[in-house]
Amino acid sequence: MLIDSHCHLDHFGDEEIGALMDRAAAAGLTGMVTIGTRLSQAPRQQALTAHARPELPIWCTIGTHPDHVAEEETPDPSALAALASAPGIVGIGESGLDYFHGAPEIRPRQQASFRAHLRAARLADLPLVIHTRDAEDDTARILREEHAAGGPFRFLLHCFSGTAALAEAALALGGSISFSGIVTFPKSTALREIAAGIPADRLLVETDSPYLAPVPRRGKRNEPSYVAHTASVIAGVRGLTDTALGALTTANFHRLFSRAA
Repeated sequence: MLIDSHCHLDHFGDEEIGALMDRAAAAGLTGMVTIGTRLSQAPRQQALTAHARPELPIWCTIGTHPDHVAEEETPDPSALAALASAPGIVGIGESGLDYFHGAPEIRPRQQASFRAHLRAARLADLPLVIHTRDAEDDTARILREEHAAGGPFRFLLHCFSGTAALAEAALALGGSISFSGIVTFPKSTALREIAAGIPADRLLVETDSPYLAPVPRRGKRNEPSYVAHTASVIAGVRGLTDTALGALTTANFHRLFSRAA
């Protein structure tokens, strides 16, 4: 029993998704979330949920990735919250900060978009899926500022590869943390140590497919079924069976993404 909390099915052709779903079901998945990266393409994310099966639902989120803020309008939080009320949408995002790709002049726009998505998530009472890369201090600062100004909100740091300090900052604000195939890489010893210590009720797993395939599929195009490899590594460092880790992360997913049913 596993849920891939973060994949990008729009990177797969419609003709591929049937076989992808077969492999996901065989790997024990009971759901997956396809993540929006451009708000203008929200209808495409919603359309992908039509590939769902009774035993293997597909949900989606809508939003604009920080890499695309220059090509997309910064959303009005109320308008985005209203859009997110449509069927099949279980979260806002992914949004956040990416200073690895984002030149200094685009960073203010990334920050404005991040705040707008965060406020929309609060208005919609949906979790915000957060991308952060080379921007830990500003990510933590904005989360703290928005929490202090507007109150609590649900959020998930996805594809976590950051420091223990960032994890602690997110957890202190009530956030959850999701690990991708990066945690399986041989040099990710520090990341596995963080994964071992995340509170049991805040831990999720994902693929971020088609990127970051886990060991032993590294170098291949990633897909939702491969989340089983990531989950198995995390189970090992936490002293759990694969079954127990699957049950734990699935329960956490449904608690966080409460609209997913």
